[in-house]
Amino acid sequence: MSANAKPSENIEALPSSLNKPRQQGTIKPGMDRRIEKQRFSRKTFISLIVGFTVFIAGYYFVDNLTTERSVKVSGDRLNISRVMQGTFEDFIPLRAQVAPLKTVFLDAVQGGRIEEILLEDGATVEANQIVLRLSNSDLQLSVMSTESRVIEQLNAMRTQELKLEQNRMRHKHTLVDLDYNIRRLTRESKRRKELIKKSLISQSEYDGFVDELNYTRKKREVTLEGQASDEKLMAAQLKFFREKTVSMEENLTFARASLDDLIVRSPVAGRLSGFDMEIGQNVTRGLRIGQVSNPTTFKLLAQIDEYYLGRVDLDQEASFERNGKHYTLRVTKIYPDVKNGQFQIDLKMIGNQPTNLRRGQTLQSKLILGDSDKALLIPNGQFFQDTGGKWVFVVNSTGAEASKRQIRLGRRNNRFIEVLSGLESGENVITSSYGSFKEMDKLILEKE
Repeated sequence: MSANAKPSENIEALPSSLNKPRQQGTIKPGMDRRIEKQRFSRKTFISLIVGFTVFIAGYYFVDNLTTERSVKVSGDRLNISRVMQGTFEDFIPLRAQVAPLKTVFLDAVQGGRIEEILLEDGATVEANQIVLRLSNSDLQLSVMSTESRVIEQLNAMRTQELKLEQNRMRHKHTLVDLDYNIRRLTRESKRRKELIKKSLISQSEYDGFVDELNYTRKKREVTLEGQASDEKLMAAQLKFFREKTVSMEENLTFARASLDDLIVRSPVAGRLSGFDMEIGQNVTRGLRIGQVSNPTTFKLLAQIDEYYLGRVDLDQEASFERNGKHYTLRVTKIYPDVKNGQFQIDLKMIGNQPTNLRRGQTLQSKLILGDSDKALLIPNGQFFQDTGGKWVFVVNSTGAEASKRQIRLGRRNNRFIEVLSGLESGENVITSSYGSFKEMDKLILEKE
């Protein structure tokens, strides 16, 4: 560019991109391109919103973790108990029911219609005494038919045995005849032999006697072989028939005994109970008619919480008191089935037993699980069902607050629970139900 050039001409010589009017804030002196103004994109805006939301949620989460949940409750409505040293008696209180020691059930072996009832419910019965009589026409006809078939088969077998015996006798008669003929022909052949020496008979006549004698001897040998074979076969058949006869006679006896089952008898002596039958009633086969039990010997049936299932064993001792006397029991049976959170045990009385017990009567007793020893104790309460014994609300020294504390408990009975760790003697704990505030960390105890 020359020194004499005009300013307007210099501007026109610039590139077309710089010849445009300057926009505010886009071109500065000494720069050769335009810089656009930066703005927030939609993606950046959404990221900021998400980050802010996460920050607020994290803040409140941390705040909740560091903040104790508390609630105000009336201290007068709670059971507050003191932790103390004492003697723990390891037993379970039992509410046991009196039951007969031995019970025999009466079931209908055969079904039928009740024709006669000879005893009433609660009556004392003797062994083999008739309780009731049934009738069953179908069973009677079936037994008669079976009896008829058995008798026919027995007669058929006896007929066969008779035939075998007759065959054996025929063989004997045949041998007798053959022996007679052999002796006769032997004597005759000797005489004929002397006659032929004197030429009184012909040779052919003599040879005929000799041939007949040999034939008779061979026939006897064959007869003996046949007799031995028949004897062996007959012995096997007779053995089979006799065994079959015994089996058929047993079947006949069983068929006749089924008719006797229509008469229901008491198998043992005792007292009849659970017997509610009416004349004309139809009884199905196997129906429970009643039961007979000894009215003087009893046992106790008790339901125990499944918590103690692993601690109850056979031969453990139990006891109860009645009319000022102490009686001893022993566990004789543990039923493995758990129903409604409980299992059942049988307790047998050892030694003397009360004379005025009645079936179905309830007795308060206790089952001893272990020896008594010194331990740190808290009273048993509803809190155990709410916490499982894992934690408890401990009241502070002022009695104004109670805080949740993790503890470890051991054995328990109906009065006390053994404390293994987490509590000290002299502290106060809430032992009533935690149902309405067990999610809290602290309780503010108010006075009414």
